[in-house]
Amino acid sequence: MSTLLMGTLQAREPARIAAAADLRFAMDEILETYREAHPEREIEVVYGSSGRFRAQIENGAPFDLYFSADIEYPRLLKERGFAASEVIPYATGRIVLWSNTVDASELTLEDLARPEFRRIAIANPRHAPYGQRAEEALRAAGLWEELEPRLVFGENISHALRLVESGAAQIGVVALSLALNPRIADQQPYHLIDDALHQPLKQGFIITRRAADNETAGHFAEYMSEPSSREVMRTYGFVLPGE
Repeated sequence: MSTLLMGTLQAREPARIAAAADLRFAMDEILETYREAHPEREIEVVYGSSGRFRAQIENGAPFDLYFSADIEYPRLLKERGFAASEVIPYATGRIVLWSNTVDASELTLEDLARPEFRRIAIANPRHAPYGQRAEEALRAAGLWEELEPRLVFGENISHALRLVESGAAQIGVVALSLALNPRIADQQPYHLIDDALHQPLKQGFIITRRAADNETAGHFAEYMSEPSSREVMRTYGFVLPGE
């Protein structure tokens, strides 16, 4: 009886996810179907900057799963003993130009130098992988020095998108996965930035050390490889491992 009780309690132990901001719409959909299929399991998610989450986990933040837009961050946590699983690749992301006032599909990176783009939003390259890739692309195009005075930095890629939506910036370099959300896609189309201009946005996740015995964390990690989860990721423009 005690063994059965412990198993039930363990199965119902809640799990908390720290997820890169580019996953906001895709992960919300995946979690919706997961909760419908497994109402006995409690799981929640917080979205933000991958780099900040890495630092928080190292400092004891109570996260059970960590989904990073840069696979090197969970690899570093694994090396330092903060992971209870191997590092699991889950996607490669892409960056796009997007504006809610002009048709970005008609633009190129070089058009960012036009005077009407007084403020250009990107995620902060110091701790956000999408910001790092935006900087790489602008440098590769020979535009970084010219455009740097006009840049406004979002705390993460979702914040960079909000800067454009609010009018704080006229255009931004944002995640394809965010631009494909119907609410965003219905406003204006995007321009897909050539991925030869930046390092790949290879993404990965871990079960953290604190969740070594958290059955819900392990169960959701497996759920991410289900066909329904993979299809949601494809819908939001992610390139999946092996594809």
